[in-house]
Amino acid sequence: MTRDDAGETAGETPADAGGDEDPTAVDIDALLDRVGFDADDGVLTRRQAEVLVLRERGLKQSAIANLLGTSRANVSSVEASARENVDKARETIAFIEALSAPVRVEIPAGTDLYDVPGRVYDACDEAGVKVNRTAPELMKVVSDAAGDAVHGREVRRRLFVTVSGDGTVRVRHP
Repeated sequence: MTRDDAGETAGETPADAGGDEDPTAVDIDALLDRVGFDADDGVLTRRQAEVLVLRERGLKQSAIANLLGTSRANVSSVEASARENVDKARETIAFIEALSAPVRVEIPAGTDLYDVPGRVYDACDEAGVKVNRTAPELMKVVSDAAGDAVHGREVRRRLFVTVSGDGTVRVRHP
């Protein structure tokens, strides 16, 4: 999802509220080096990383475009692609964690949120894993992590709840 889909004015994001930093004073190489960016080891291109690091510093897309010698539209496109790549990387990590979790519970669409803790507790009991969350806490974790996949008490899209050996609960909604 791009920020425009989230209701922001086209081309403007929350970082556009700032942007007072002098773009000519920014050393992109030093910023990327300080956070340990390596294009060969990650999912972002160097240009995507440059745009994200500058946006995180509060620069407007127009200032970034001037600094990088490109258009604001191109910066917007690069930023959207970068954020999409980051979301895909997070989903990949969640998938791998789910594979190794001793407890995996599928919550079908149409399930009442109040039924979720019982399903999770039953699966944890079967696997010998302890969950350190009360039923209301577990419902909140699921609801918060599921986003729009849960509305009120209704699970509207299939969810996967995993519990690690140490009791950490994770929720995926592919």
